[in-house]
Amino acid sequence: MCEGNIAKKIFNQHRIELTHTFHALKEWAVAVNALESGKTIMLLRKGGIHERSGRFQVAQEQILLYPTYEHQQSFLLKPEYAHLVHPVTSGWHPETVRIGSWAEITDIFPVTEESIVNALLPFHIWNEYFISDRLKWKPRHPLYILLLRTYKLPFVQEIPYRTEYSGCKSWINLANEINLQGAELVLSDSTYTQLVAEIRDIVSQRSHSSFA
Repeated sequence: MCEGNIAKKIFNQHRIELTHTFHALKEWAVAVNALESGKTIMLLRKGGIHERSGRFQVAQEQILLYPTYEHQQSFLLKPEYAHLVHPVTSGWHPETVRIGSWAEITDIFPVTEESIVNALLPFHIWNEYFISDRLKWKPRHPLYILLLRTYKLPFVQEIPYRTEYSGCKSWINLANEINLQGAELVLSDSTYTQLVAEIRDIVSQRSHSSFA
């Protein structure tokens, strides 16, 4: 079942004109690429070692997408994404980090039922093993489904890697702001709205059936 409200919509219909930001969300590079190419609008998160109380919390609603490589695991991905992951040694990081997009987190669904996440399998890049593994880790904590409206920057920014960006944490502040002006939506408003509606419907129906 979902904890609290079925969904929490955290971005209102009147968009804030964001021109610069240094707030970033760290995510596997393969997932960032999928968001930037319009193959998904969904991320699945639970929290990390350095999260507050070990729980995932949304620090910012509008964020740059910061790709990470060290913890990517091909066996946790669907076949069409698994081959895109190249193993790196522990502690490895690039000298520069590619920042090519930013996103609005429009919806959050805290979920504890595996059947709900499995029903959403067509909408994300991970496989059933990942879902099961994430739900079993810290079982008292829900798995958070995030829906992101992604914008591609007009020019990819290559920023220097800094040690303060490392560690098992989701949210970081970059040393310098990134200019967002000229960024374009990856998916049209109509396409994004339709996908969100389908996902909300699945979560709502599955949540209600859990209580039947």
